[in-house]
Amino acid sequence: MVTQLKNETTSNIIYPDSDGKPMDDNTLQFRCITMIKANLDWLFADNNNVFVAGDLLWYPMEGNNKKRLAPNIMVVFGRPKKEREFYQQWKEDNIAPQVVFEILFPGNSQTEMSRKLLFYERYGVEKYYIYDPHKNELSGLLRGEEGLEIIENMNNWISPRLGIRFKITEPKLKLYYPDGDSFTSYTEEREKVQQEK
Repeated sequence: MVTQLKNETTSNIIYPDSDGKPMDDNTLQFRCITMIKANLDWLFADNNNVFVAGDLLWYPMEGNNKKRLAPNIMVVFGRPKKEREFYQQWKEDNIAPQVVFEILFPGNSQTEMSRKLLFYERYGVEKYYIYDPHKNELSGLLRGEEGLEIIENMNNWISPRLGIRFKITEPKLKLYYPDGDSFTSYTEEREKVQQEK
């Protein structure tokens, strides 16, 4: 009887598809998010079991619509590509996003970023990359025996899951595919097409 009551209760919970917050707070942050997300889509275009999303609410626990977060970018291995309103982990073979990116803006508080770190650590993220495009600073955390542990040197770091390389240059971070080609923006891709005509 208790289990039945619990199921009725959890089935009536509404999981909003928005947290009411904007995806980005300035054009630089938006450009970084869309460039990384688009290139990850391209990287895994032929793999139907890698889901890449931007600003999608992730609910790790059934029955709790308050425990949620919308990473700037998340990558989930072992889940099919398909449209989603949100990512309800219990409906996704209980697979947590393995890789998360956060692109900072000047308004991010230390409290907010600490809260995100605790969330990602608690709910199973394996790799957590944080980039501040205003300061051109990159940091990363990798799951170890003690939870998410700081990666000491991110320059030329190759992501174990993604296979991409991070290169800290001036004036901005550069990312490279496993074959050595660099991530490019939509504008850069269009310029290449125009030059080839």
